[in-house]
Amino acid sequence: MFASDIAVDSKMTTEIHPGSSSWQVEVDQVKSGDWAQFLDLFTDANFYQTWSYGRVRWGAGNLSHLVLKRDGEVLAMAQLRIVRPTKLKFGMAYLRWGPMCERRGQPLIPEVAARMVRALEEEYVETRKLFLRVIPNAFAGSPRAEVLQTAFSGFTPEPSTPDNIYRTFLLDLAPSLEELRKNLDRKWRNQLTRAEKNNLTITAGNGIDEFQAFCRIYKQMRQRKTFETTVDEEEFLRIQQDLPEPHRMRTLLCHENGVIVAGMVATAIGDTGVYLLGATSDEGLNAKGAYLLQWNMIEWLKENGIRWYDLGGIDPDANPGVYHFKKGFSGMDVLQLSPFVASNSAVSSVIAKAGMAMQRALRGSSGTLHLARTLKQLANKN
Repeated sequence: MFASDIAVDSKMTTEIHPGSSSWQVEVDQVKSGDWAQFLDLFTDANFYQTWSYGRVRWGAGNLSHLVLKRDGEVLAMAQLRIVRPTKLKFGMAYLRWGPMCERRGQPLIPEVAARMVRALEEEYVETRKLFLRVIPNAFAGSPRAEVLQTAFSGFTPEPSTPDNIYRTFLLDLAPSLEELRKNLDRKWRNQLTRAEKNNLTITAGNGIDEFQAFCRIYKQMRQRKTFETTVDEEEFLRIQQDLPEPHRMRTLLCHENGVIVAGMVATAIGDTGVYLLGATSDEGLNAKGAYLLQWNMIEWLKENGIRWYDLGGIDPDANPGVYHFKKGFSGMDVLQLSPFVASNSAVSSVIAKAGMAMQRALRGSSGTLHLARTLKQLANKN
């Protein structure tokens, strides 16, 4: 087992008094149920910041939760993975798609973002001596990105590479359904019309049974295509089982003559829906069910007040077929902000950077090497 830093400097509240307001930084005091409720306060909340994702993906003992409050009101929060390869005081803190700073119905307040970034730096870099790596939930050029870039100006942005930049198509759901359909690429719209004439039916839900049905056709597709992926559908199933019902992933299944021929999984937390997984069964290759599934998802997102639809990662060179399918939605081609890093520990920096480099080198050949295992191997050599 790997040593976790959560017991060190945890369960602590730091108070700051600028003027008449009282700011509090709470570290590892929040409970999982309260965390789930707090997520609903933020438009920039997302699947990767759910407690269930962290608990299943990284292990509950390797999580840390920081909450920023002003006069008792939650204004920002972040879930981080803590990796300590030994009991020595070095390692890595990893924040994916955070921090969450944008309250619903309000613009992102620069002071809140700046104070949250400072709190993260004080806790994980200065106190715990960790290498801190942050992947913000913001796309370059957006108002949110501008505020976060200023807030993280004291950090070092990682050089942009295909390995660390998330590229996707982002669809604005503000227009009417009629406008959205009109804006579809002509060939994509024709395939949707064809699918609608194919006597297909759609079922949807956030239950375990639907997700298990999807897993069966996903495994079938993987065997047919024999493609490399870091996605573990069984791990996603465990996350689904652990998530509180309001935050569960939505599974859509396409049936032809009573047989499931296609399926997809998406998440909708905050103001953005994210397409996570899709699959077509052997029997459904000609049914065009993927088009009908996606259109049904768009309808559901709009009905539930979701503003944006993130169509998932794209790579026109490595996966041109998926790229052209997603391009047909006529969304914006966007890039996530580059990760920001900070460290005042030379040992943590060397170990973390070497571990990430080794992980990238091994990905896709012998499988993904868990970062904790990589860091421990490197630490034992030092």
